[in-house]
Order: sequence, then structure tokens, then C-alpha cells
Amino acid sequence: VFLQGSAAARRKTDDGRATMTKKRRNTGRNKPAGARGHVRRVRCESSGALVPKDKAVKRYIVRNIVDASALRDLQDSSVIDGYALPKLYRKVYYSISAAIHSRVVRVRSRVNRRNRAPPPRFRPRDDKK
Repeated sequence: VFLQGSAAARRKTDDGRATMTKKRRNTGRNKPAGARGHVRRVRCESSGALVPKDKAVKRYIVRNIVDASALRDLQDSSVIDGYALPKLYRKVYYSISAAIHSRVVRVRSRVNRRNRAPPPRFRPRDDKK
């Protein structure tokens, strides 16, 4: 039986003291190495939980004010040709548990957790005929 606090789960520091192994190199936060103290908290978008800003999953959402079905009707009835409707710009914060639950981020294996490259972007193709 492997216990979390057993000697096998510990590693030695330079001065010989034993410490617990770290799951992530930044311990789930985005603070500099020598940083101390607290960080401002933000509200989670889906659960309403207070999450430290450097720990929260951040997404920047750019949406049209009008949905796609009404967009064409507005463009047809518009007096100004080529009028670009304004967009909604919003920065959204999620707690880790809410982001995993709503599939904003996925659980990754221990090997893939080291991959810090951003995921590939999927943009819809413009199939104009």
C-alpha cells in the first residue's frame, strides 16, 4: 500500500530535509519563484467560487453582439453598406474544478502535463462560393 506521507513519496532537499514531491512545477499558481503573500481573488464564472487570480483558468471571449441567425437579417436591412457590428469582449475566470467540469480544460497525463505549449487553434474556414 502506497501512502501519500510515506518515505517513498518524499524527496531530499539540499540540506537533507525531506519534502513532499510536487505534482506541478509551479504548484498550480502563476507567481514568480520568490513571491510571497496573497493575490487578489476573482469570481469563478460558473460556480461563483473565489479563486486566486494567478490560479484561475483565464479565457478571453470575443463574440458578436447578435447571434448568427439574426446577423444576416440585420445586414440586409442596414442602410450603411459594409457596417461591421460591434463585438462583446469579455475576460472570463474559472476555478480549476469548474473548468474541468465544463470541459474548458482537460485532465492530462503526468507526461503531458509538462507540455507548456498552447493548444493548436481551430478557426472556422470561410467557404465562400
